[in-house]
Amino acid sequence: MERIAAALERLAPAPAPPPDFTAATAFVWHTEPDRLVPVTKVARVDLSLLIGVNRSRDTLLENTRHFAAGLPANNALLWGARGMGKSSLVKAVHAKVQAEGHDLKIVELSREDLPSVQRLLAHLRAAPCRFLLFCDDLSFSHDDQHYKSLKAVLDGGIEGRPENVLFYATSNRRHLMPREMIENERSTAINPGEAVEEKVSLSDRFGLWLGFHPCSQDDYLEMIRGYCAAHGVTVPEDRLHAEAIEWQATRGSRSGRVAWQFFCDLAAREGVQVSA
Repeated sequence: MERIAAALERLAPAPAPPPDFTAATAFVWHTEPDRLVPVTKVARVDLSLLIGVNRSRDTLLENTRHFAAGLPANNALLWGARGMGKSSLVKAVHAKVQAEGHDLKIVELSREDLPSVQRLLAHLRAAPCRFLLFCDDLSFSHDDQHYKSLKAVLDGGIEGRPENVLFYATSNRRHLMPREMIENERSTAINPGEAVEEKVSLSDRFGLWLGFHPCSQDDYLEMIRGYCAAHGVTVPEDRLHAEAIEWQATRGSRSGRVAWQFFCDLAAREGVQVSA
């Protein structure tokens, strides 16, 4: 029995060391095995370069400052048009509040790892600092049960959300689920109202809903001018205007992402190094 016990000890993985939250200000949660991986350089843009989202920017920044100061704050869902800076805003706001002297960390959690969120919260709950738990591009399909793991984190469960954790998510969908999924529930369920309520109640648990909408041509051009000024790219205004309009016409859309893609192409043609 002693030899068997010793063999099992050798086969069993060693317990993971506790996370070192002094290693970085940003972390990514991974599973199998569970671990928080520090991110030394976060891919983000400066808050001043996010154009056309002033109201959402100010609201999220104020909410984050409240949380970092130990005051009440709401979980936030940033939803709407693709490429309009939803995830960029979360990362830029974190950087701004962190630069103001608050010990605020950000932890990225992928949608596929939502079932492990309670194990992640156990690590964060015991930490001496405050955390933004960030899930990018959050959405659910008709047969996806991951949303049930998230509901207890947002609001509910016997433990509730840790006092030092705030949840921010981005999505292209206001209710995190396709419209046809909600309509199918209404048409096939025994009690349609209850079926729909269960699905929609997830988005209701976010205290802040911040909508992002397609940008105007003026905002699109202003974004590009901001990138040029920030990175030292100088081209005549008439050329910049003509090439930027042609670029968005070939893409069939305008957004912050399209503006950045055009700027990268422009900077390359001008021989200017740009860090993503």
